[in-house]
Amino acid sequence: MQEGKHRILMLLQTAWVLLVVFVLKGCAQNLPPAKYDGFVYDHHLVDSDSILIEAFFDPVCPDSRDAWPPLKKALQHYSPRVSVVVHLLPLPYHDNAFVSSRVLHIVNQLNTSATFPLLEWFFKNQEKYYNVQTRNLSRVAVANDIVNSVTEVVGNSYHSDLESGLNDRKTDLKTRVSFKYSASRGVYATPTFFLNGFVLPDAGSPTDFNGWKKIIDPLIGNEAPKNQENLHFFL
Repeated sequence: MQEGKHRILMLLQTAWVLLVVFVLKGCAQNLPPAKYDGFVYDHHLVDSDSILIEAFFDPVCPDSRDAWPPLKKALQHYSPRVSVVVHLLPLPYHDNAFVSSRVLHIVNQLNTSATFPLLEWFFKNQEKYYNVQTRNLSRVAVANDIVNSVTEVVGNSYHSDLESGLNDRKTDLKTRVSFKYSASRGVYATPTFFLNGFVLPDAGSPTDFNGWKKIIDPLIGNEAPKNQENLHFFL
């Protein structure tokens, strides 16, 4: 009888230790990153008086590519009333999205002024990194091609940093954090846009400049109150 009680006690103690280890491990993995995810366009400070647009892009997504020019035009039109933060969501069915996103994180760490020119370079040249075009290439071959091409964009002095960055666990984790952040916001398609924290409809489809005007004008008082009905999709 005593032996049975002792065995049960040992099992309970073991289960408790495993539970503590599991909880502590889970907490360690769920620690927030040191800084808010995303790239701030044009180094424009985000404050309480500005309209914040959060754009979730995949560097090799055609719809993300098409969505960027009208958004950029809207930012230039409404500056400094509007700020944008770009979050990278490498979609799993785009074979080279993760390494492309990872290179963007590396470059952003080296020179923040080169981040958006490089994003635009990826948009312009993304077809060479589509699944069909690279299906007979190894992941290493694709990564090397990206590094060599990106070096021509940001400068030869960054070549070794780009190579070492792809072997650095920290850049891998940064890219994963971006993916997990997107998932935590319920984002599953690119492009997806949030405006002042509210998701805009039609995820996965680009918005043209006139579309942005219809959304932003009522928020900054450029249109009559009757157009407030256009904002009901936020609720």
